[in-house]
Amino acid sequence: DYLMNARDSRIQRIVVASSRAVYGEGKYFCETHGVVYPKERLVEDMDAGNFEPRCPRCPSFCRPLPTDEGAPYQPTSFYGLTKQIQEQMILLFAKARGIAAYALRFQNVYGPGQSLSNPYTGVLAVFAGQARQGKPIYVFEDGEESRDFVYVQDVVEATVKALKTPQEGVYTVNIGSGQPTTLREVAERINHFFGNRSLIKITGSYRLGDIRHNIADLRRAKELLDYEPRWSFPMGLQNFLRWAETHHEEAQGYEESLQQMRQRGLMRG
Repeated sequence: DYLMNARDSRIQRIVVASSRAVYGEGKYFCETHGVVYPKERLVEDMDAGNFEPRCPRCPSFCRPLPTDEGAPYQPTSFYGLTKQIQEQMILLFAKARGIAAYALRFQNVYGPGQSLSNPYTGVLAVFAGQARQGKPIYVFEDGEESRDFVYVQDVVEATVKALKTPQEGVYTVNIGSGQPTTLREVAERINHFFGNRSLIKITGSYRLGDIRHNIADLRRAKELLDYEPRWSFPMGLQNFLRWAETHHEEAQGYEESLQQMRQRGLMRG
């Protein structure tokens, strides 16, 4: 706090780790109304097995588009809300003080070193733990929900570029792979790596607050930071799984965590 407020502060640049969660569902296309930004999905739709978001202006279901930084803030979780507030505070402070600042909106980061024992950690770690033990892999919704998985080395490279770039100003920047991968494909790839010993169960269940799709528009990252992802998902996943294979942490209480979400009304179906 002292450094941030001192008149003679030597701070020249701030980089804050934000998240794509600030977008909520993000950017979609409606055949009638064009580009739209859907609100949180309706419980009635998902109970009926209709998982795609609806246009906010008509009843039509929409298809996903890469979400750019101009998308409005629409977080659907407390995590997303805290990230929104965090980046707004940092960027407002930096602008007032004339300091260059970047809020890097990371997509779904994964890679060696992430926790394998926390049942609430990333889906890759959970699926890997189940597959290694030959236990069922539970995929929510219809398995066609998608995420933009970005390998940790790409995230590190982007962060270094944000620290070193001579570009002044205050910016929000997406950092991802720019490619969507369905959770069904994730489960199948992980199961295959561990010898196809797990039964993949497409449950139809869903968690309140989850988004349907995620694809990052990376044009601003290229323009400002000369950032381009180097790791495709198949390449990065192989690295992650080889690392996970040598570490004997397992998600503790995974089944219990699912039950707890049901009891608290956070998961349905």
